Amino acid sequence: MMPIDQLIPEFVEAFPTPMQPAVLYVSIVYRTTGHLCCCGCGEEVIAPLAPAQWALTYDGDTVSLHPSIGNWTLPCKSHYVIRRNQVLARRPFTREEIVENRSHDRAALARYDDELTEVGTPPVTQQPDAAHPVRSREIWWMRLLHLRR
Repeated sequence: MMPIDQLIPEFVEAFPTPMQPAVLYVSIVYRTTGHLCCCGCGEEVIAPLAPAQWALTYDGDTVSLHPSIGNWTLPCKSHYVIRRNQVLARRPFTREEIVENRSHDRAALARYDDELTEVGTPPVTQQPDAAHPVRSREIWWMRLLHLRR
């Protein structure tokens, strides 16, 4: 596959199987986005929408995600920004930068969870479910992927 320079937003309830290249799937219901890695490797990339994770901006025509997408667990280790449907390539991170970035992300999630706990809201690492009052984030997004099959 070739690198992807532009993503077209498609608002869906659940992600299709298979995902199509150059499409940024947005599920408002599950507060998450999904797309095939923009380096062209074809791997699926999931970006949960939450204050301590990613934010989506939709202007009626284009979408942007903030912060950048760092695919540290994928073999490609790609890193890019999605701004107004455009994929802006960024330099690869070093191993040390990846470790630092992951640590920063974990700390941001923990701070956000602490803030929510103080006001009595379930933390972001837990999602409500009709059948089970609280489920972990991993089970939540696995359920989303299961809906695609």
